[in-house]
Amino acid sequence: MTIALIIVSILLIAIVLLQGGADEGGNIISGGNSDLFANRKERGGELFMTRFTFVLGVAFMILCAIIK
Repeated sequence: MTIALIIVSILLIAIVLLQGGADEGGNIISGGNSDLFANRKERGGELFMTRFTFVLGVAFMILCAIIK
């Protein structure tokens, strides 16, 4: 179980670091557009990365609860 937790942890760290930033040109500090994320839809690889991150996060929480 510990090895599985280590593998899931490394994968989760890697997938989070590979995801692109959500800021696409608007500067929030200087009062950018407040509707920046309103019409944004994930497609293709970005959607896969989001779902894979969610699955890895759930797997991490379950493994942590089991190992406790």
